Amino acid sequence: MALTIQGYRRENGDIGIRNHLLIIPTVICANQVCNRITQMVAETVAIPHQHGCSQIGADVDRTFATLAGTGRNPNVGAVLIVSLGCEVIDPYKLADDIRTTGKRVEVIDIQEVGGSVKAIQEGTKLAKEMRKQLDQAVTEAVSVSELRIGVKCGGSDATSGMASNPALGFASDELVREGGTVVISETTEIIGAEHVLAERCETEEVKQKLYHFVDRFEKEVQRMGADMRGGNPSPGNIAGGLSTIEEKSLGCISKCGTSPMVGAFEYAEPIPGKGLYFMDSPGNDIECVSGMAASGVHLVCFTTGRGTPTGSAVIPVIKITGNELAARRMADNMDVDVSQMLTGKLTVEEAGKMIWKEILEVADGKQTKAEVLGHQEFSINRIGPTL
Repeated sequence: MALTIQGYRRENGDIGIRNHLLIIPTVICANQVCNRITQMVAETVAIPHQHGCSQIGADVDRTFATLAGTGRNPNVGAVLIVSLGCEVIDPYKLADDIRTTGKRVEVIDIQEVGGSVKAIQEGTKLAKEMRKQLDQAVTEAVSVSELRIGVKCGGSDATSGMASNPALGFASDELVREGGTVVISETTEIIGAEHVLAERCETEEVKQKLYHFVDRFEKEVQRMGADMRGGNPSPGNIAGGLSTIEEKSLGCISKCGTSPMVGAFEYAEPIPGKGLYFMDSPGNDIECVSGMAASGVHLVCFTTGRGTPTGSAVIPVIKITGNELAARRMADNMDVDVSQMLTGKLTVEEAGKMIWKEILEVADGKQTKAEVLGHQEFSINRIGPTL
C-alpha cells in the first residue's frame, strides 16, 4: 500500500505541506515594513534580507531567483511583495514569476502609497484578506512520492559522520525508493570526497557538472588569495573531533544514502525531477537551507553534532543529532536523537527508521522544534560586488 501524507494541492498540481502567507521585501529598505505587517497579522512569515539594491549581473539574478523560488515554494499559499520603488529587483516581474504557479500575489510600493506607515496599513489590510482566503484551503491525501527533502549538516562533529549522517542516509534511500526526491548540497563540504559522489552519478554529464561546481569554488578561493583551511573544518568542527576537510566530507556525503545521483543544478534553481540531486551551494547553514527552499524542497533534514537552532521561514527543518550531550544540552532544538548508535543500542537501520518516521510525521503536519520556537532564518548567497 502506497504511503500518503496530507498536503495542500496547488493550482499547478504541486503539493505543499504547509500553507504560508509569505511577505517578500524586494530590497533591504522594505524589511521593516514587512516585519511590521507580520507582527500585525497572525500566521504570516517574512524573509527580510540585505540585498535588492546596488547589485549587477549574475549577483542580482541570484537574488531574484532566490526570492522568486521562495515565493514559488509549494509550502507558500500566497505572497505579498513589498517594494521600495527604486531598487534593481523589479517587484512586478517578481510577482509575475511567482504567479506562474497559480497562487495569488499582490504588490505594495512604499514610495507610491506614501511612506512606511501607509504601506504597513495597506499591507496589513491585504495580508488579513489573503490570510482569510488561505484559511479556507483543505488538505487531501497525497503520495509520499511527491515529497522533496533537502539533507544538510551543520555544527558537525565526529558523531555526525559516525551516526546521524549515515542514519539520515538510510532515510534518504527510503524516500527515493518510494519515488520521492532528495537534494544534497554544500559544495564546500564534498571537497576531498567528490570522486566518491561522482562515481554514483547516473551519467557522465552529471559527473562533470559535479566536478565543475567543485573546481569553480576552488578557483574562486584561489582568486581571492585565501585558504579554506582554518575556515573548513571550522573551529567548532575541529573542537568536535574532525581533523580534515576530507574526513568531514566523507561524513557529509553519507547523509544522502546510496541511491544513484540523477542530476545536479545551480543554487536556487528549480529541482528538475525525482530521485537524488546535488545543488551547488556554500556550506553556510542559512544560505544553504534558503537555497534549498527556493529550489522547491518541502522540508530539510539537518544533522548536527554540536547543535544549532537553524530554521526557515517556509520549510520545516528537522534537527537530528548523534551526540548524546548535544541532545540533552539543546533539547529545545533537537527533534531526533540517534546517539545510541554509538553505544550499540541502535543500528543504522533502526536509527534511519526513526528519522524516516519523523519525516513522515512532519510532512503530515507535525511542527518541528524550530517551527515551534519561531526560527525563520533566511539568507541569500552572494556572487558579485556591491556597487
